[in-house]
Amino acid sequence: MELGAFSISLSVADLGVSRSFYENLGFSAMGGDGETWSILVNGPAVIGLFHGMFEGNILTFNPGWTGEGQALEDFTDIRDIATALTALGVAPENATTGDSSSGPASFTLTDPDGNALLIDQHV
Repeated sequence: MELGAFSISLSVADLGVSRSFYENLGFSAMGGDGETWSILVNGPAVIGLFHGMFEGNILTFNPGWTGEGQALEDFTDIRDIATALTALGVAPENATTGDSSSGPASFTLTDPDGNALLIDQHV
């Protein structure tokens, strides 16, 4: 099952302080609004910094995207991923996959240890 580009989404107390910390580690800004969220990259590593948007940290997968946020022509659609997971007994939560037959959609999962996962398709 191909889940797409991986990143970690970190809930941060102060976006500027956190962004500066990761920039000192060699990360550079790739996107965001600079006030509530920033996406940083360092080679293949991608970190999303989010202030006031959610609690805790989230493992994030983006079907249809490369690690650089570029759209892929060929990928497994999120609706197919949700169907396959449901067949395996893993129930997607907060799903928007039924809202349309293609394009952007998302759902969340919680692993057996309580870790949050976000599957978030933008294309």
